[in-house]
Amino acid sequence: MKRPLRSLLAIGVVAFVAIAACSDDKSTTTTNSQAPAASKPKITIGAQDFGESAILAEVYKQGLEAKGFTVSVQKLGGFRDLEVQAFDGGTINFAPEYAASMLEFLNGKKGEASGDAAATVSKLATQLEAKGLAAFKATDAVDTNAFVMTKAKADQLGIKTLSDLASKGASLKLGGPADCETNPFCIPGLKNKYSLDMSANFQALEPSAVAAALDAGSIDVALLFSTDGRIVANNYVLLQDDKKMLAADNVIPVGKKDLTSNAELVTAVNAISAYITTDTLIDMNKRFDIDKEDAAVIAKDFLTKSGLL
Repeated sequence: MKRPLRSLLAIGVVAFVAIAACSDDKSTTTTNSQAPAASKPKITIGAQDFGESAILAEVYKQGLEAKGFTVSVQKLGGFRDLEVQAFDGGTINFAPEYAASMLEFLNGKKGEASGDAAATVSKLATQLEAKGLAAFKATDAVDTNAFVMTKAKADQLGIKTLSDLASKGASLKLGGPADCETNPFCIPGLKNKYSLDMSANFQALEPSAVAAALDAGSIDVALLFSTDGRIVANNYVLLQDDKKMLAADNVIPVGKKDLTSNAELVTAVNAISAYITTDTLIDMNKRFDIDKEDAAVIAKDFLTKSGLL
């Protein structure tokens, strides 16, 4: 299971632990130009058991090291409760999280998450407060459920949005993990927000088989995640959620309060977050999951391109 709110896909993780800066030259520069490392809080980033989390952990690790912080990455299991336990036990003090999923985990799945990012983040802040945690600024990257079609099929039917799908998709076959039938951000969401009931033509599939079924034409619409690298690799059309049915699962760094009250760290974290978008995550996930590149290399390339290294 990737994340408890959606629990639709599972992908692997590579965790990379280091305390040196990205290069000897960069380390020398930051040592001379930044305040002594001892004056900065030490950061241990928790990385959950899937590729995107490993990439994000490396992005923040290397980006913060470039600003003179001492940072390490702690590999965690694939379930959010292990991350929260690590926060409680002091094993980690920072983690890249997802606004809607984290909110629904902490509130006991009360259904408070919505497609409104500001409202979701505000409710998350209240839940984090009770755990001695707080959030940094949310990124523009959203990793939520995504309905995709092959370009040929989407072009043939003139479908670009979920509203388009609603007007033409009653007879189309939807494929996805079994919990799509009960997940509020899948079939029930389509029915409630778009008046589209795809339950009669739904095919339950193992997560690893969804894209293959779409390519083979045995389904017309597939449920993936919005940052899945296969979207760009297979040239899928990501249908726009024009009525904001899907959860605002924006990537959002979370940390212990002593970190989030450190102005220098807040500035550094937010500067990194400003460059993380859905499109950049899709590209990085493709490199990790499909091209089998190392998370540390992918992160370094991203930070260099963004001018952060």
